[in-house]
Amino acid sequence: MPLDALITLFILVSVVVALATNKVAADFVLMAAVTLLIVFGILSPMEALGGFANPGVITIGALYIVASGLIETGAVQWLAGVLLGSPKTTRAAQLRILFPTSILSAVTNNTTVVAMFTPAIQEWGDRLGIPASKLLIPLSYAAILGGTCTVIGTSTNLIIYGLLQQYYDITLGLFEIAIVGVPLTLSGALFLYLFAGRLLPNRSGTSEHVSEVRQYRVEFVVEPASPLINKRISDSGLRQLTNGYLIELVRDAELQTDINPEWKLQAGDVLAFIGVPELASELRRIRGIKPAEHDVNKLDLSNNQRCIVEVVLGNDFPALGKTVRESRFRTRFNAVIMSASQNGELHPSELREHVFKVGDTLLLETGEEFVDQYRFRKDFLLVSPLTHSAMPEFRKVPTSLTILCAMILSTTLGITTILESALLAAGAMILTRCVNASKARRQIDLQVLTVIAASFALGAAMSSTGAAEDLARFLLPDDIASPFVALVIVYFITVIFTEVITNNAAAVLMFPIAQSFSEQLEVSVMPFAVAIMIAASASFITPLGYQTNLMVYGPGQYRFKDYVVVGTPLSIIVAIITLLLVPIIWAF
Repeated sequence: MPLDALITLFILVSVVVALATNKVAADFVLMAAVTLLIVFGILSPMEALGGFANPGVITIGALYIVASGLIETGAVQWLAGVLLGSPKTTRAAQLRILFPTSILSAVTNNTTVVAMFTPAIQEWGDRLGIPASKLLIPLSYAAILGGTCTVIGTSTNLIIYGLLQQYYDITLGLFEIAIVGVPLTLSGALFLYLFAGRLLPNRSGTSEHVSEVRQYRVEFVVEPASPLINKRISDSGLRQLTNGYLIELVRDAELQTDINPEWKLQAGDVLAFIGVPELASELRRIRGIKPAEHDVNKLDLSNNQRCIVEVVLGNDFPALGKTVRESRFRTRFNAVIMSASQNGELHPSELREHVFKVGDTLLLETGEEFVDQYRFRKDFLLVSPLTHSAMPEFRKVPTSLTILCAMILSTTLGITTILESALLAAGAMILTRCVNASKARRQIDLQVLTVIAASFALGAAMSSTGAAEDLARFLLPDDIASPFVALVIVYFITVIFTEVITNNAAAVLMFPIAQSFSEQLEVSVMPFAVAIMIAASASFITPLGYQTNLMVYGPGQYRFKDYVVVGTPLSIIVAIITLLLVPIIWAF
């Protein structure tokens, strides 16, 4: 084996070991590998960095913007409410994820589904008290399984389909591989439903427990046309909050402190909550309620320009010793106080009579420019914006969903490519103001894109040095007489390549080898082609092999071994079903 190939294999093994130890961030590990490939002259800078111009990577970046438009308008919350509901157990929650995800990923790109649902499922899990680590790997695996049901379900399927057309003039129907994909999806979903809850780690998210941090009291009112009217409190989602709890209800000037969950909400009800700073952001995303503080409505800001900021008053704050009413706070700072805390204690409900003192912590609703304007001034000791704190533009839910459906339909009908659809949809989200440019930019996860782009360099090095072909031919002896044995070996070598490089690279590397074996054995190439389609997509054992696995790696706080524990038995199940069905459906 040439020296370049040996160096490439050494770098590849080092990357896998580094990711398995989980001591260095994945993007640093992959970029270190890219650097070594350039330094040793194995790849030119253009080749090594070519992944950053790969259409798949650009597509994922565009899909993050599409997802941000859906989040900012509240469409994701609406979809999550319709598809996910309020299950009582972890297993039931996982079941609610599996089937909608697999169905959606069959008719659109997997990354679209995962990019769209990851933030919604994180928030949903927090609300239900279920860690994201129990939910996000099932999300990724369900998307992968669903993608095996159609030719357009994954980029891997499209690559093999293109090669079949190029070399054999074979055309596949959109749902032709569903005869294998559907049993795989159902079997995989059953396995995840029965065992994922036990095998996945129980790692809590980054949100803090209400009892352990500073608390605020905030009041919201039920709007006149609210969808919550006549809903029981127990069914409204107001008793399953992540960051606080409902303590009081004022109706017709009567204060109720002993909240009965069977009470039905009415227009004008004033609801008082206690919780951590993020509580106000969480309540902002519930459709049908708004802050009870009337001055909030006087801010000359649209919903998507607003944010919630936590501040601590300093010695130079100009209204020390004055009440909120006397300070003209809204006029002075273009901000409205939602809640106040003094010496760690909540202020009584009559906020306007609160007297400012040094060290008071205030929760403000204000514009995005407030942070930059006051971060380094002495009025405040601390200025801390809360993430995802803008009120969703619910009136634009139809617009954002129309853009999403148009993207899916255009791709499905072949009017535009996946990349073109994603770019057009991202541009439409910004042009229709479903999301502004700055928020769209912040929504793009550069760490995920870096890892995916850098992984292409490993695949290119394995191919250009001949390491992949030498390894495959070493494991695929020339004297195989049984087509089925050859199929089994092709399948498992493809799985190995997929786990350590990328699904697309594995498919491209294995197809010519499968061609040579079909010609040598004088059998049809179709069983081998379909087996490569499934094997290259069936990446469950490592986060490296498939983009959706990388996309949930950070948000789920996963470690390398988590994929091994859950993915290995699932990969075995998929392999058994595939190798039993493929030779029957596509005869040698």
